[in-house]
Amino acid sequence: MRILVVGDDASIDGGLKRGLRKEGFAVDWANDVETAMLALRTTSYGLVLLDIGSSGNHGLTLLARLRRRNDATPVIVMTARNAGPDAVAGLDGGADDYLVKPFALDELLARMRALSRHRTGRVQSSLQVGELRLDPAQHRVWLRDKEVSVTTREFALLHELMRDPAIVVTPAQLEERMYGWNEEIESNAIQVHIHNLRRKLGGDAILNVRGVGYRIGTLA
Repeated sequence: MRILVVGDDASIDGGLKRGLRKEGFAVDWANDVETAMLALRTTSYGLVLLDIGSSGNHGLTLLARLRRRNDATPVIVMTARNAGPDAVAGLDGGADDYLVKPFALDELLARMRALSRHRTGRVQSSLQVGELRLDPAQHRVWLRDKEVSVTTREFALLHELMRDPAIVVTPAQLEERMYGWNEEIESNAIQVHIHNLRRKLGGDAILNVRGVGYRIGTLA
């Protein structure tokens, strides 16, 4: 998933960005409303983390503009301690959830997973396609009840394909969701990750749809 962090507190937002990247997310950072709006117009994000505590009314302005153009990108607002009115304003303005700073990265990740389940109508926390199972919370993968070791990038790619097994995802879409600004991407990076996953899970784990892209296979 690709995430946009919006705020002007470099010390907090920079640390958040590093933590999320270690968890396998692609993360971009915008420190003002116009930069954020440009990013949202040109890039597909799975989540916006909006730091109202550092951006003040500008953050709420961004949220209002986002919802006015019917952009349904999930938004979690981050507020300063004892800033209850900010949280209320954010939720009333169209945010999906909020967090009070300082917060643990694990709490943010749990809220992100809960939000994902809510939006997709899933009850279970894990994803399963045939005999392949993925646990987003533990970053673990099993095939026929046997755990398979995967890298952070391989996990991220597999997660994108398993979120909606019926959807074919193009290489360009995978690159956009897995890599943020200023991250170097080898020309064949996606193909290399897919090759490695097929080696670990079997050749039918990820299927080619000629001329379009990839979708997850139904392993029996």
